[in-house]
Amino acid sequence: MGKTYAILNATILDGTVEMKAMANHGVIVGSEGRIEEVGPSERLRVEKDMNVIDLGGRVLMPGLTNMHVHLCGNGRPTSAKAAGDLIDKVVSNPVGMAYLRHRIKKSAINQLMSGVTTLRSVGDPGFADVDVRDAINAGKYLGPRMLTSGTGVTVPGGHGAGLFARIAETPADARQIVQACHDRRCDLIKLFITGGVFDAEVEGEPGVVRMSLDIARAACEEAHRLGMHTAAHIESTDGVLLGLKAGVDTIEHGAHLTSEAIKLFKKNGLGNSSSLTCTISPAIPFAKLSPEKTHSTAVQKVNGDIVYKGIVEAASQALKTGIPVGLGTDSSCPYVTHYDMWREVAYFQKHVGTSNEFALHTATLAGAQLLGIGEETGSIEPGKSADMIVLEGDPLKDISALRNVSEVFMRGTRIERPRVRHIAALDRELDALMELLEG
Repeated sequence: MGKTYAILNATILDGTVEMKAMANHGVIVGSEGRIEEVGPSERLRVEKDMNVIDLGGRVLMPGLTNMHVHLCGNGRPTSAKAAGDLIDKVVSNPVGMAYLRHRIKKSAINQLMSGVTTLRSVGDPGFADVDVRDAINAGKYLGPRMLTSGTGVTVPGGHGAGLFARIAETPADARQIVQACHDRRCDLIKLFITGGVFDAEVEGEPGVVRMSLDIARAACEEAHRLGMHTAAHIESTDGVLLGLKAGVDTIEHGAHLTSEAIKLFKKNGLGNSSSLTCTISPAIPFAKLSPEKTHSTAVQKVNGDIVYKGIVEAASQALKTGIPVGLGTDSSCPYVTHYDMWREVAYFQKHVGTSNEFALHTATLAGAQLLGIGEETGSIEPGKSADMIVLEGDPLKDISALRNVSEVFMRGTRIERPRVRHIAALDRELDALMELLEG
């Protein structure tokens, strides 16, 4: 990993729930890429042979935790059919799989360059995300910390079928798919319990329940037996209830929470309770942009607005009732790139109505804790991996300061002037949309 080094004259935001800006502070990073000391710069034990990095007052904070990512796309709008046709061609031959792994690698690195040091992939074809995770962990190239689900579990006609999920027609099928994911060393199991905006058939009815309780429960039971967490795509109140009754650990997206659902959240899951992953980023473009731009239909636009409102309401209810909440972008959806986690944090702060401090905590330590790696990463504390980012501005004053990441530290390795691969046309549309929503 190299010599021990000292980061001095930083304004540290440590990622904890009550974080305050700590000016003129610093960090000692050991040769194994772990944080050894945090404190006022003048009190740190800086030895003569240490490399010294003077941040000149810039903000140093934990890297972001993106809890909901698909790595196989790039955010350029396309129809579900076109995406499915492309994936069919890619996964059916070795050359296609090599291309898919290369694309997923590029997506993961772009996440890192934008400040995401931990991500959870929740559905990619052919277990290519698992291969990329293994290559990163083996040191073949530098990438973010990845938790991977590989191929998910869906049902005939269900969300993700033909894209990044295998079809279970019976509970036994579901158990077999879970076992196959475990054998492939996936970190978690992804279920697609309801439909989504793209496959909703009726205006006003997004998130129709597609998976039976028996199949969902079988998948959760098998996953828990194997020590694996589960995450479920759910975009309706009925789906939330079914998922919680099945034992799902994290509800992805969400909808209005009934009193029964709130009770189930608090006694559910492989850990102490189930959690909710808030994903506003993919819903807003569907709801606010024209169908021509998102490659959708008028029906999907109406349903997108319903899903957007349901996600925001669910996150608000969860916070008020003590249900843990994490953040994810749903990268690869139309208008959701691999470098815009900062937008999700900004949407969460504005639309759910949190403080900047709490939004930053949710995007760092809280997410790491929900992923079961809060002792390893997510905050700037002695003993943890040096997964950190440097910002030019202060996100406590303006959350959009997260957009300008000038340095990244990943497992202690310093990346100066990280290069993010932008899609200029999407940036223009999203910036204009944010200005409209602000107004």
